[in-house]
Amino acid sequence: MLLTIVVLDSVGAGELPDAASFGDAGAHTLNHTLKAAPVHLPNLAALGLAQVPTIETGDATVPAGPASGAFGRLREVSPGKDTSTGHWEFMGIQLEHAFQVFPDGFPPAVMDRFDAATGRGHLCNKPYSGTDVIRDFGPEHLKTGAPIVYTSADSVFQIAAHEDVVPLETLYAWCRAAREILQGEFAVARVIARPFRGEFPFERANEHRKDFSLVPPATVLDAVKATGQAVVGIGKIPDIYANQGFTEEIHTDDNADGIAKTLDRMRRAAQDGTSGLIFTNLVDFDSKFGHRRDPAGYSACLAAFDAALPELIAAVPEGGALIVISDHGNDPTWKGSDHTREHGLLLVHRAGAAGVDLGDRATFADVGATVAEALGAAWDGPGESFWTQLT
Repeated sequence: MLLTIVVLDSVGAGELPDAASFGDAGAHTLNHTLKAAPVHLPNLAALGLAQVPTIETGDATVPAGPASGAFGRLREVSPGKDTSTGHWEFMGIQLEHAFQVFPDGFPPAVMDRFDAATGRGHLCNKPYSGTDVIRDFGPEHLKTGAPIVYTSADSVFQIAAHEDVVPLETLYAWCRAAREILQGEFAVARVIARPFRGEFPFERANEHRKDFSLVPPATVLDAVKATGQAVVGIGKIPDIYANQGFTEEIHTDDNADGIAKTLDRMRRAAQDGTSGLIFTNLVDFDSKFGHRRDPAGYSACLAAFDAALPELIAAVPEGGALIVISDHGNDPTWKGSDHTREHGLLLVHRAGAAGVDLGDRATFADVGATVAEALGAAWDGPGESFWTQLT
């Protein structure tokens, strides 16, 4: 049995009931993106997107019609709208309290220790967009070599450095030092290396980004690994779980590379009879277009995935399934530059599952519970499996 999960990072499917408390009442990443920059998504529509609640259909965008797969939405119960919160809940970890954020920057108790670890001081130390921060602080960084430290509305400590000034391994070492500091009362979900390159106003070297996550409690990934089956993390997936629970990790440069490597791994698994889970994150929707409030770019990214979807479906081996989900919203027409509190998308291809309405699931953890049941892994954590609805 081979399951493949593809996360369309930030492709939200409409506000959650508590969206107003996050300032996101009315947000809808998919609908608003397609309204601002219409693009044809026939393959997603046919799989089941046209049947998902609140999704606006139209001949030029999401053509109405019957679903060839199963469809629904996912509700996040953990109090957050970030990558770590969503992905941890996918695999059975529901947070009672949100990860800590630092809207005023990090306190001296953190920064003094970080400065001592790097020996170079720091620049910025406040919430900033990734594009703006290298434009505004990059020139001074080139002169001084001091790392640019910044955060966002998410629980992140981000370190930007020019690749010609700070070698990647040095930047990663600084991130590991920050990860050790940012525990306990100052714990953040992720420390992120944000290298950049080139001349002013500079270019982000996204392919060299690296996340250093808090270590999660035991997840469904660990349970599947314990059965002796494969657990393959592709893209930033292994980083999100602090590299826990995987038998294989595959780096990607962008969405196209992530899709290509997912297809290759699926085909190899089908050939050699591999059983287990392939788990991929496609981050470009979020990092390149959502935060930058670029609906045209976001739509083009959706169209590129839609074009690849038939190949992904064709690569599913007999008895297996392809599960397409999303972890939060990032409405590119919304105010600000942060994520939006939305339902996750849920689309499933499996032979015999055409037209199955999975409804609005009570928690993201239903995904992990489904993985555990399908692969025979022992799991007594949160989540209700929908596997029997697909068989």
